[in-house]
Amino acid sequence: MNLDRRTFVQGFGLGTLGALAGCTTAAAASATARSTSASVPVFNPARADEYWRSVRALYPLLEDPVYLNTGGLGPTPQPVLDTFFSTMLELQEHSETGHARFEAARETVAPFVGAKPEEICFVRNATEGNSIIAAGLSLREGDEVIFETHAHPGGSFPWFNQVRQRGVKVRLFDPAATSDEENLKRIKALVTDRTRVIQVSHITCTAGVVMPVAAIAALARSRGIWFHIDGAQSVGMVPVDFAAIGCDSYAFSGHKWLGAPHETGVLFLRRDRLADVAPTGIGAHSGELDYLPGELKYAESATRHEYGTRNAGAVAALAEAVRFQQKIGRDRVAARGHGLASRLIDELKAVEGLTILTPRDPALRGSMMTVQHTRAKASVLFDFLLKKHHLRCRPVTEQGLQAVRVSTHLFTSQSDCERVIAGLKASTREL
Repeated sequence: MNLDRRTFVQGFGLGTLGALAGCTTAAAASATARSTSASVPVFNPARADEYWRSVRALYPLLEDPVYLNTGGLGPTPQPVLDTFFSTMLELQEHSETGHARFEAARETVAPFVGAKPEEICFVRNATEGNSIIAAGLSLREGDEVIFETHAHPGGSFPWFNQVRQRGVKVRLFDPAATSDEENLKRIKALVTDRTRVIQVSHITCTAGVVMPVAAIAALARSRGIWFHIDGAQSVGMVPVDFAAIGCDSYAFSGHKWLGAPHETGVLFLRRDRLADVAPTGIGAHSGELDYLPGELKYAESATRHEYGTRNAGAVAALAEAVRFQQKIGRDRVAARGHGLASRLIDELKAVEGLTILTPRDPALRGSMMTVQHTRAKASVLFDFLLKKHHLRCRPVTEQGLQAVRVSTHLFTSQSDCERVIAGLKASTREL
C-alpha cells in the first residue's frame, strides 16, 4: 500500500471521524445507549444463580430450543452486538472503511491471548488461519505433517490440499482420552527425519479432549519442527497464553466460545517466525509498494496477512467480546462451563445404554460432553433430543463415532442441564 494512501486512511479514520462524531444519527445514539444499559453485572458468590441469570439475559438467543452447540457456533451477547452494529452504522454514515480501528482492537485482543500486538492478524475464522500456515510454510514433496484423526475439516483440509498441491505427506494419530502422556507418546511415535510440522487441536471438536500443547511445543522445538495449534475450541472456553505454550502459530475463531460475530478470527504468528510463512493472499495493508514497477516490502508484523477492505465493525466487536469475558473473568468463564459439563458427565456416566466419550479426568476436558447411544446413530439421537426435548446439540460423526456433543457455556443454566440429563435418559428407554 502506498505510504501516502496509508497515512491518509489512518488520519481520516481516527481524526476526521472523531470530528464528525457529532453528526451521527439517532439510530447510532440508540445503539450506544443499548450498549450502556446491557452491561455485565458484578459477581456475588452468595447470589451466583442470580448472577448467571443476569448474564443469560444479555444474550438475545431464544430459550427454545435450548442451545447447546457453542462448539459449532457461539451466540453473541448484546453488548458485543451493539458495538458491531454501531461501528458499522457510523462507518456507513461517512462511507469509510474504519481500517485504522484495527490497531486499537489488536491492543485489546493480543494480551488476552498472551501475544504481542504485532504477532496477531485478524482473519475470518480458524480455518483461514490454518490455511495461511499450511500454504505459507516452505514445504516440499515428501515433507511430513502430523495431526490427529479428529481434526475438524477446517484443520485437516488445508493440509490435504498441500498433499495435492505439493506432495506433502500426512501422518495421523488417534487422540487418547486417557492421559497427556499417551497423546505425547502417540505423536512422538510418528516423528521422523522428514517431519516438518506438528498440528493439534487445542481441544478436539469431537470428544473435547484437551491436548498437552505446552509439552508438544517443547517436543517440536527440540526437533526443529513447526508447531501449529488449531484453537477453534479453546479461546473463550479456557484461558489461553500463547507465550506460555511456546507454539509457533495458533489460529482461533471469534464466533465460537468468545461470542464475537460470525466471520471473525485471529492468527497468531510468533514474531521470530514471521519470515517463515509466505503471504498467500496479499493486497493493500499487507506492505508497501510506492511505485510500479518497484519492490514490494511486506509489513514487519503478522498484519502482512491482512489485506483489502474488511469489516471493521466485526473486528471492533471481537475486541468487545474480549472485554465482555474480561469483565466476567476468564477463570470464572472456564469454571462455569467446565462445572456444567462435569455435572452432565457425573449424572450420565453410569446410565446403561450411554457411553461418555469425553475424558473422565477433569484436567483433560473443558466445557463439552460427548455421548454415544448404544443402539442409535448420531442422527437419530440428535433428532430425538431436538424434536422431543427441544435440545439443540451437535451430531458427531467424524471417524465413525456416531455420538452427540453438548456444549455448556456462560448462557447455559442448571435447568438446561437437567433437561439434557432427562432427555438422554429418556433416549435409553425410547430409542
